[in-house]
Amino acid sequence: MPVVSESAMEFTRLRVLELAPGETYGFACGDAEWIVLPLAGGCEVRYTDAPPGPAGPPGPARDGSPGLDPGVDPDPEPDAEPFPDGGAGPGSGVDPDPEPDPEPFPDGSAGPFADPLAGGAGRGAVGGTPPQVFRLDGRGGVFDGPSDFAYLPRDGRAEVGSARGGRFALAGARCERRLPARYGPAGAVPVELRGAGTCSRQVHNFAAADVFPCDRLIAVEVLTPGGNWSSYPPHKHDEHHPGEESRLEEIYFFEIAPHDGVPGLGYQRVSPSPAGKTDVLAEVRTGDTVLIPDGWHGPSIAAPGHDMYYLNVMAGPDATREWLIRDHPDHGWIRGTWPGLAVDPRLPFPRAEDPA
Repeated sequence: MPVVSESAMEFTRLRVLELAPGETYGFACGDAEWIVLPLAGGCEVRYTDAPPGPAGPPGPARDGSPGLDPGVDPDPEPDAEPFPDGGAGPGSGVDPDPEPDPEPFPDGSAGPFADPLAGGAGRGAVGGTPPQVFRLDGRGGVFDGPSDFAYLPRDGRAEVGSARGGRFALAGARCERRLPARYGPAGAVPVELRGAGTCSRQVHNFAAADVFPCDRLIAVEVLTPGGNWSSYPPHKHDEHHPGEESRLEEIYFFEIAPHDGVPGLGYQRVSPSPAGKTDVLAEVRTGDTVLIPDGWHGPSIAAPGHDMYYLNVMAGPDATREWLIRDHPDHGWIRGTWPGLAVDPRLPFPRAEDPA
């Protein structure tokens, strides 16, 4: 089976695919919006809108009441259909998707990802009729810089196929609105260096709340040099405090770099908060996930010599899609020490195309 890892909570979903050369995975989007993110390798994503008829089941209500039973997957997967080998080159036709444009950012723009035909030859949507096709160049691995990606709205059907094979993440969130399917170029992904000293890490804000329009989904990648502490100080986002804290579930998916061929490991801590009882201290290795419905989370600890990667997938019930966190009162003081410290000189991680 191409699905090697699958996780879901009330609002968030994550599937990780391992596709053999020429293999395809098909799925119904159901009541969730999805981002297809290459972890290793490139792929072609085909998205078909749902046929006219009754809308799919509603997502969770924005007042925080539950939508569907979070323990039941409403989208049983049919067998994947064969994926055509090759395909037409990039077209310049008008996007057939009749959905409204994404909501603008505060400056009035639609952001750098608004045009589904963005990108050079071989990228973006192709063809003037459904299905929409997005060709993702991807990357050699998660430590080789940001990847391009494809956004898929709810209620449609998608296929992910790879001529050469690879590993791909499907990050999802139950939602209500249908936004247009579109392409996100790697060059438009903001790269942030966060923290300082041994708390230094690198963040790829490809679907941060203020970067890429979604209905509910927020997703970023974090890379931490070996020996450093990330996701620190411990923080939480499990209560609604306007302007201070938002309610967001979170899934962590890990990959750990080997050292001299020896597989690596790391550690993830989640401690109980006033709003929840989640209490986790987990040893994590490549392919592991940690589910965080609530609680103070952090640190994410990278063992010396083993760089750590994790994908964060977040969504929640609040009316406004935003990432607002509250630091643990016992540990938040560490931020005050960062202005006098340099960022770890191992950052930023070089992109695969950067000169040595």
